[in-house]
Amino acid sequence: MEESKNVLPITQGVVPTGKLKEMRKRALEDPEGFWSEIANELYWKKGWEKVIDGEAPYFKWFVGGKTNLSYNALDRHVKSWRKNKAAIIWEGEPGDVRVLTYYQLWKEVNKFANVLKDLGVKKGDRVTIYMPMVPEAVVAMLATVRIGAIHSVVFSGFSAKGLAERINDAQAKVVITADGMWRRGKKLNLKDIVDKALQETPSVESVVVYNRLGLEVNMEEGRDYKWDDLMEGAKTYAEPEWVESEHPSFILYTSGTTGKPKGIIHDTGGYMVGVYATMKWVFDIRDDDIHWCTADIGWITGHSYVVYGPLLHGATTLMYEGAPDYPKPDRWWSIVEKYGVTTLYTAPTAIRMFMRYGEKWVEKHDLSSLRLLGSVGEPINPEAWWWYYKYIGKEKCPIVDTWWQTETGHIMISPVPGIELVPLKPGSATYPLPGIDAEVVDENGNPVPPNTRGYLVIRRPWPGMLHGIWGDPERYVRTYWSKFPGMYFTGDYAMKDNDGYFWILGRADDVIKVAGHRLGTLELESAFVAHPAVSEAAVVAKPHPVKGEAIVAFVTLKEGYQPSDELREELRKWIRDTIGPVATPEEIHFVSKLPKTRSGKIMRRVLRAVITGQQLGDLSTLEDEASVEEVKRAVEQLRKDLGL
Repeated sequence: MEESKNVLPITQGVVPTGKLKEMRKRALEDPEGFWSEIANELYWKKGWEKVIDGEAPYFKWFVGGKTNLSYNALDRHVKSWRKNKAAIIWEGEPGDVRVLTYYQLWKEVNKFANVLKDLGVKKGDRVTIYMPMVPEAVVAMLATVRIGAIHSVVFSGFSAKGLAERINDAQAKVVITADGMWRRGKKLNLKDIVDKALQETPSVESVVVYNRLGLEVNMEEGRDYKWDDLMEGAKTYAEPEWVESEHPSFILYTSGTTGKPKGIIHDTGGYMVGVYATMKWVFDIRDDDIHWCTADIGWITGHSYVVYGPLLHGATTLMYEGAPDYPKPDRWWSIVEKYGVTTLYTAPTAIRMFMRYGEKWVEKHDLSSLRLLGSVGEPINPEAWWWYYKYIGKEKCPIVDTWWQTETGHIMISPVPGIELVPLKPGSATYPLPGIDAEVVDENGNPVPPNTRGYLVIRRPWPGMLHGIWGDPERYVRTYWSKFPGMYFTGDYAMKDNDGYFWILGRADDVIKVAGHRLGTLELESAFVAHPAVSEAAVVAKPHPVKGEAIVAFVTLKEGYQPSDELREELRKWIRDTIGPVATPEEIHFVSKLPKTRSGKIMRRVLRAVITGQQLGDLSTLEDEASVEEVKRAVEQLRKDLGL
């Protein structure tokens, strides 16, 4: 790797002084003192006796301390000059707008906390939240933790079966939902989905339904209640439940490679401190910022950087309900301009989609308010990085390329403009944050030399770390702590370069084996996207009688390029020249869109099923069913043309 070509010496805002190096050193040498100082910036009803206790895989944080997430996110600010500051700016898909100040949000949360108590919810009970991206979803989260209950937010794209599975696993007492939601101009009845799920969920005693669309929905007497009716008679103040630092704040389900989803448990005190610190370091968050993290609250990114991170800092967080390119491809850029967004945090998938639409949609809008850009969800390929930097940031905004997981709770590896902005390398997440002891190791758990692929592990505990899998301690140990005893196994491949920068290389289980050669799907897809005609690519494997597996690629093209046999051959040669003859794709299919979840992740599982003729499985999180039909037609046509 020629690092010199990739170094981008951006030093706006903070001139490098070595402060980051000093903080990282101190955090590893004196973790108790380091994390104590940060935790003391927040409110604790009772101080802790020990910052870190226990041993892998059961670490405890701020042992003996008592606090409350809702109090720290709201009450602290309501008692300050921020009382009348905007906490949430919200825009709905049809264009409706609402602004909630910290005081208004605090009032709503207190009332809904009393609603939950009136429904019999107590400390430790689980509450499932299945809602669109509306402020009431945030109210429900904060009200749940205010009374010491545990929320389980389920992404509103899941099917009745997926919802029921998650309700049953958590044994939720209450479900909070809405009558419906917008999806690309169409009204989707969420309550119908909930009703189907509730046929198989005996633990649910009550359902609260928020009126988003004014739909006529089924309401079962004695079980179903209207949000507005309950709120009208609710008391206006709920005393926070002061919970132990180790008390679970939420369960968040993440898919495993096989079997049922894993209910990742996060505590209260450690998670709070970790998210608070990383929000400050990574986003350099300021009082006049309008922070927009584009994630849905059903994912960890939404929990940490739409809700808890910004609110713990008294910042203004922006929420948008709809699709990024609805009704036109410039919807996001119109929002940035309209509200003067200063920090934008989104996924490479979205960036590549906008690249495909072309710069003309961006250039319609004044994006000069932006001062920092972020990337999350998957490694960002250099081409998307440069486009994001040039056209969205106008070559003045640093890009924080962040690596973390549902399990880690908060950002782990990233540039940190809030401490010191090091030179950026497109495609690299730079260094671990202070207190994060990340390493790249071989099969035996030993660090590998620079520029060598290995497994990414975390060697010491960190504040926001997972505290188990709900109801399945054996799976927790087996999945995360058994491959390298004493170290957290991330499941990702990574590499460090000669400067110590980390390069995330994709999932260790996302590998295609061609004639004995192991090729990462990320490496292959990045090579495709590096071609000037390609906007996005997804690569999967199909069985091959000689090679074991063969490479099949699905490609979307940028504006101005058309599918053709000549381009297909050109791409085949491009991959052969870029990676090597062993990587030559057996099939290349041109499509206008790839099957993705509503959070923007490519559903490679669906592509594999189409290629191999298997059942498609659960498509409840699919953004657009037409994309699957297009993939099927493309495969059938090419194989017909090739006589396969």
